[in-house]
Amino acid sequence: MQLQQLRYFLAVVETRHFTQAADNLGVSQPTLSKQIHTLEQSLGAPLFERIRGAATLTVAGETLLPMAQRMVADADAAREAVQDIVGLRRGDVRLGATPSLCSSLVPEVLRTFRAGHPDIQLYVNEGSSQDLIENLLAHTLDLALIVQPDGGVDEALTTTPVLRESLVVASAFDRPPPTTHGQIALSELEHTPLVMFRAGYDIRGVTLEACRQAGFTPKFAVEGGEMDAVLAFVEAGLGVALVPSMVLANRPMLRATPLAPPGMRRTIALAHRKRSVLPHAAEALRTTLLAHVATEELPSGVRPL
Repeated sequence: MQLQQLRYFLAVVETRHFTQAADNLGVSQPTLSKQIHTLEQSLGAPLFERIRGAATLTVAGETLLPMAQRMVADADAAREAVQDIVGLRRGDVRLGATPSLCSSLVPEVLRTFRAGHPDIQLYVNEGSSQDLIENLLAHTLDLALIVQPDGGVDEALTTTPVLRESLVVASAFDRPPPTTHGQIALSELEHTPLVMFRAGYDIRGVTLEACRQAGFTPKFAVEGGEMDAVLAFVEAGLGVALVPSMVLANRPMLRATPLAPPGMRRTIALAHRKRSVLPHAAEALRTTLLAHVATEELPSGVRPL
């Protein structure tokens, strides 16, 4: 029993004539009759009786009718649903990103994507790179913007480097700058209180390791915050913080002081599962993000890859 045969069956039921049903379907009458005969053979019972030129349902035909209507309707609904997804008229995307990217790059990308695909539902998960990698592996995210680890990521994932970003020293604009020069060596922060991120935060580990390599253990004015809290604490004058340059855009109360060469940089990559085909909506968001990075003006200290 094939779906096409059921469509032919329903057309005959609707018109009560084989010839008219064939005309409506755009097929020859012998072709229609042959398909109905094949359907009857597969079911083991005649479906129509011809009475004075009209096709009337048999008991078997009456039994088949509601099921055929349901099967054809379900098939049409399935086709329409898939076409909606392929055509980006429905669907969802689950994107993960680090807090610094959620407050800088991600809003602009999502605004562009939303303008082109208003019917796609967006879900954003904010977390550390390691947490996002674990979420990708657990199939709870489609895409994730992560800080590319020096040792690479799990072999089940693939990453596309998106941009290279400098870390800068953030300080309150209404307080004296941390240095009188245009750049600051990390060692100059040895006696300057730092506002430090919570444990497990990507930048915390990078900062502590850089200070260790510079030969000192930093002093903390306050620690334990997320990105927004750290920036607010710096604005309040509690101390300075080492942050990605991108997060200081549109922060007029904060000053960015570049680090002296060799400086500190990190690579932002877009990750997804290697052996999974991206949903159409996720692929569209990936394309939007890469196009945004390639064409839009990025803040100082950030360059596309």
